Amino acid sequence: MRDDDTDPVLARRTALAVLGAGVVAGCSTYGGNSGATSAAPPPAGGGTELGAAGDVPVGGGKVFADKQVVVTQPAAGTFAAFSAICTHQGCTVDSVADGTINCPCHGSKFKIADGSVANGPAAQPLAKKTITVAGGKITLA
Repeated sequence: MRDDDTDPVLARRTALAVLGAGVVAGCSTYGGNSGATSAAPPPAGGGTELGAAGDVPVGGGKVFADKQVVVTQPAAGTFAAFSAICTHQGCTVDSVADGTINCPCHGSKFKIADGSVANGPAAQPLAKKTITVAGGKITLA
């Protein structure tokens, strides 16, 4: 019988357990938090400037595909941000119209207020992102 250190099955299981823990730890912080905005200055790390708040129409939104984020303004002065990656099969959403964020691949639609599914086939909401809106600029945390 082999030592636990030289048993290839146990070594593989150990490697998978360690790698799996890293993936779970990495996923636990992905997607940010509530997506709520504030008038506070950008985070200490500076954040990533997305663009002008005036570019996001009331009752609509704007997709920043290069940053994989979509910013919406469901009501005047109220902004929300979500991942631009559709939860169905990972396509990038490409438009915001008629109160929904729209995926071109299979027709999934998400509500601009909270990112929840308005029309499938997606079953999960878009992941929320954290932004700040200050000085007329939108910054991704």
